[in-house]
Amino acid sequence: MPSDEIQYKKNLSDESITDFVECFWMVDNSTGVEKEVVVMPDANFDLVFSKDKDEPFQIYLLGLGTLYDKRNIEANTKMFFISFKLLAAEYIFQQSIAHLLNEFQLLPNNYLGFVESDLDDFDSFCLKANHIIKELIPKTIDSRKQKLFELIYTSNGEMSIKEFSEKTFWESRQINRYFTKYFGISLKVYCGFLRFRVSFDQIKKGELYPELNFSDQAHFSREVKKLSGVNPRELSRNENDRFIQVSAIDNK
Repeated sequence: MPSDEIQYKKNLSDESITDFVECFWMVDNSTGVEKEVVVMPDANFDLVFSKDKDEPFQIYLLGLGTLYDKRNIEANTKMFFISFKLLAAEYIFQQSIAHLLNEFQLLPNNYLGFVESDLDDFDSFCLKANHIIKELIPKTIDSRKQKLFELIYTSNGEMSIKEFSEKTFWESRQINRYFTKYFGISLKVYCGFLRFRVSFDQIKKGELYPELNFSDQAHFSREVKKLSGVNPRELSRNENDRFIQVSAIDNK
């Protein structure tokens, strides 16, 4: 018997790949009817594995999102996601993803050895993905880039570009050139998306006052509305599990 709501599940990545992978998550619409959801910028790019009753198994690379987007998930659709941190673009995929801002790139349906049957069990999929990605990590990584992203994520995007530059011994101009080349946005813009993503957890708990570097409540509300289409209170209500990234958070 179909569930009335879309089912979400999220697993963290293995510690050995956390420089490159944020998490794994799944969306399963077994409701028997099409559902509208809202996808918001979450500071990651995704490798997506999808299957529904009318379409063949598909794998695609979904670039960084800069806007909220209303989408329909068809009935009997299952999707698994690997949410990648930015360092993975250069060192796992060995390509720029600047051309994929708010876009996707279809990949072969056996990409990296994944097949349709991997969608049968989410936990097994996560184990397989952990192993595959671990094998793809190169032995040599630019230490400045590794340090930069460590600072970006541990600070939740709260440091200034000058601070990032000073702590990595990497000129601000070069950092922004790198971001533009590989990701299509500046580091400052990216940090804004990261702060927004970090607020999902507090908003889901009903904590509607900014905890990060927003100048005041009005600034926080404007940023949330710009990137989700609604104010923080409506986002916290998340009626019918419409806001997909918030719905995937487990507060238990």
